[in-house]
Amino acid sequence: MKFDIKNINLAKKGALRIEWAANNMPVLNLIKQRFSKEKPLKGLKIAACLHVTTETGVLAGVLKAGGAEVFVCASNPLSTQDDVAASLVKDSKIAVFAIKGEDTKTYYSHIKSVLAVRPDITMDDGADLVSTIHSGSPSSHSNIIGGTEETTTGVIRLRALALEGKLRYPIIAVNDAMTKHLFDNRYGTGQSTIDGIIRATNKLLAGANFVVCGYGWCGKGVAMRANGLGAKVIVVEVDPLRALEATMDGFRVMTIREAALIGDVFVTVTGDINVIRREHFARMKDGAIVSNSGHFNVELDIAGLAKLSARRRVIRDFVEEYILKNGRRVYLLGEGRLINLAAAEGHPASVMDMSFANQAFSAEYMANNYRKLKNQVYQVPENIDKNIAGLKLKSLGIKIDTLTPEQKKYLSSWEMGT
Repeated sequence: MKFDIKNINLAKKGALRIEWAANNMPVLNLIKQRFSKEKPLKGLKIAACLHVTTETGVLAGVLKAGGAEVFVCASNPLSTQDDVAASLVKDSKIAVFAIKGEDTKTYYSHIKSVLAVRPDITMDDGADLVSTIHSGSPSSHSNIIGGTEETTTGVIRLRALALEGKLRYPIIAVNDAMTKHLFDNRYGTGQSTIDGIIRATNKLLAGANFVVCGYGWCGKGVAMRANGLGAKVIVVEVDPLRALEATMDGFRVMTIREAALIGDVFVTVTGDINVIRREHFARMKDGAIVSNSGHFNVELDIAGLAKLSARRRVIRDFVEEYILKNGRRVYLLGEGRLINLAAAEGHPASVMDMSFANQAFSAEYMANNYRKLKNQVYQVPENIDKNIAGLKLKSLGIKIDTLTPEQKKYLSSWEMGT
């Protein structure tokens, strides 16, 4: 079995950490039990370009239990947990191509390594796997029956491909499942982003001006958690509805140009490019901390920041100090990459339980239904979404009511009123 990881001797630690994550992923454990018996993915090769974390380790085990041959690479150069990669190779016999801190050349060589096995299904987190496939010959991966996409950023890219009529196979947008974005994006990103910033800086957030760029589900989660720690949250938005929502949630809303003057900590979570630009860095006060929790580091104009700077140095792990020509200092966290994975451990297992349950069920759905699907981006089927929610509630020991026959009739009729 070919693989490329940092150190196979880290496997023991990785196995214990994967076990800990599995203890907090009851829905995936239930799926694994069924998959082990039914083998719905038997004979399929799955190429997974995901953050190589403990939770991904659990998912890979579920897919393998379902009969799939699994190949894993990283979806971000700084998101790999090397001990997890080692355990997957040594203990689970799953081919992994991922090393934390790998350069761009190595990153893409690892993507090409998992594609070299000619997978039947792709699992993406940011659409780098699909983009690499689509940059090559249409015949090179004509055997692929379908794929899944985990993130908002990736879904945007894939929908753009589909709109141009260039998408070569059907994709299920796992990100758009209610049991994914309502929980993973809000509670997972919210907690893990704050965790990453604090681990990297050891700064007190209480009383700080905390600027959140983007008020989608991820931005809402980050704002909520920063507010809970006593930060004075400022929201930057381009969408009037989201800006209004942020205002009514109790946050100050302003332009990034205004916020640049007063912000102590900045986080981008937009999925767009150059949200904080050179002219904004130039206005920041001495000691401003800048980070990103959107999928790609393009949200920050790092090249523009470098041009403003006289010199720079790494002052702490994952903290780079840019000393501007005017003498002020700006601190960039985690090279502008996902700070929740660069400096912390990513989302808690209990929330990834639902996200990765969607991945597992969507892979099964694709295996059973790909012949009926067109080369489009599809929503996760509603019955899958509700099934996952039900399983999660069951695992938490929570029971809910069901509609009475009278209530069902009332909701389906028009005759009855006040």
